[in-house]
Amino acid sequence: MKENVSCLIEKTIRNLVESGRLPVLEKVEVVVEFTRDKKHGDLASNIALTLSKSCRMNPRDLASLILQNIPTTSFLDHCEVAGAGFINFFLSKDALSKLLLEIIDKKERFGCNNEGKSVPILIEFVSANPTGPLHVGHGRGAAIGDSICRLMRANGWNVQSEFYYNDSGQQIRNLALSVQARCLGIDPQNPDWPDDGYCGEYINEVARAYLDGETLEAKDKSVTGAKDPELLDEIQEFAVTYLRREQDRDLANFNVNFDSFFLESSLYSSGEVERIVQEIIDSGYTYEKDGALWLKTTQFGDDKDRVMRKQDGTFTYFVPDIAYHINKWERGFKNALNEQGADHHGTITRVRAGLQALKKNIPEKWPNYLLHQMVTVVRNGEEVKISKRKGEYLTLSELVNEVGSDATRYFLVARAPNSQLIFDIDLAISASNDNPVFYIQYAHARISSVLRKMTELDSDWMKKMNLSNSKLILEEEHLIMQHLMKFPEIIKQAAQQYEPHTIANYLRELAGEFHSYYNSYKVLVEDKELRESRIMLSMGVRQVIANGLNILGVSAPEEM
Repeated sequence: MKENVSCLIEKTIRNLVESGRLPVLEKVEVVVEFTRDKKHGDLASNIALTLSKSCRMNPRDLASLILQNIPTTSFLDHCEVAGAGFINFFLSKDALSKLLLEIIDKKERFGCNNEGKSVPILIEFVSANPTGPLHVGHGRGAAIGDSICRLMRANGWNVQSEFYYNDSGQQIRNLALSVQARCLGIDPQNPDWPDDGYCGEYINEVARAYLDGETLEAKDKSVTGAKDPELLDEIQEFAVTYLRREQDRDLANFNVNFDSFFLESSLYSSGEVERIVQEIIDSGYTYEKDGALWLKTTQFGDDKDRVMRKQDGTFTYFVPDIAYHINKWERGFKNALNEQGADHHGTITRVRAGLQALKKNIPEKWPNYLLHQMVTVVRNGEEVKISKRKGEYLTLSELVNEVGSDATRYFLVARAPNSQLIFDIDLAISASNDNPVFYIQYAHARISSVLRKMTELDSDWMKKMNLSNSKLILEEEHLIMQHLMKFPEIIKQAAQQYEPHTIANYLRELAGEFHSYYNSYKVLVEDKELRESRIMLSMGVRQVIANGLNILGVSAPEEM
């Protein structure tokens, strides 16, 4: 509807220019916004204020001229000039009725658009080291990343989601050494326990499975425990596969599924890391110092140069990241987004510096990054400590088992990624209006109950409805319809800004408006036309709630 009004204004101004009543204008940018107060109509534009100087007219006079020449249309009831020169637009009942018809007709496609035009985009998220179970911080990345994928698909992008397994490096070796120690009967209190070893109980579980000769079926391989505690490489492969399988299972239970998986180890086995390092050396952006190879990252905005290859010949962690991103680029993903924790902030400049050093015409700000802040989990008003090395952290699977996938996903995505998040377990499991996910789902269930009652009264009621004669005249009904009208724009803006939390906030507001309306007015009234109009309104709310929850990866229950 905003686009319709915007096009109407543009057409009117163009006609006024062509008729000589306005001077030739170099650039006309029409902005139309939803109003906050029904007294000011449904939509408003400040176009007269922005063009008054170019047109050498008083803003109110210019607004009046525009209004006098706007063509008659069925979706506008009337327009008026307000304030210093704003133009307010009041939508007709016909427009609002057509909105409900559109929602009912499009169903799950309502709110979607083709802004992305099927352009490929690779979205990488979670990408945890397979050294332990996923914790709540990984869960926040999973909820945000997967919701962004759903948002981008709703906006017409060709999305591929990818999980990058960091299955190489010293942390992986520490994992293998930790499992080996457990296989040998060494516990963390023993002085022979490896430095920086992982101490969680899950290490014991991996060791027992290895010694029992368990066979693991992962997505890309089958591994059987060799039972020999002296075979460190076999232990490492088994442990990584065990934990990858566990992470995959936890994510599937969290309603997160990836289109592709990428192994860091493949970059070494294929020679890609060595190749990329040599290309950077050949580009002239490296130098030798103190037995190490350095990248001149200061030439690309870093505060100091960074070591690429250490004295012992191993590569620092960001080097395979450069090779991985070259792989993304060479796969054709000119659009890429990495959703990661805030602790990855330092990686951004280094990876981009390496990409620029390769002189492959990669944009300076490629790939895009979205960093999420920490999550503090509280139960009974007390923080649940998270400490991966000590094995005392709350895992994602434990949280999901306690509060459910729906509540976990909603709470982890309901705030802007750059805001720290307090996850209140007690609130998340409460069946109260204070619990936003319960509040939203209950609105969907309430409407589903109304529709079931209608079916009990008349199984063919849908076929008999007159959907073209709206009797919705209450201010509360108008506010709900105006809220429904905003949904496509909310979807579009949320995708453009990578902000799925705006969907969560929108749904809570819509649910609040409907609950208030439902508590004040009966839907299944005796008057047939009024009943059908209110059922249509309820169906519109139900569909939009379902569509919004689906973007967040949250279910829309029929009963609660």
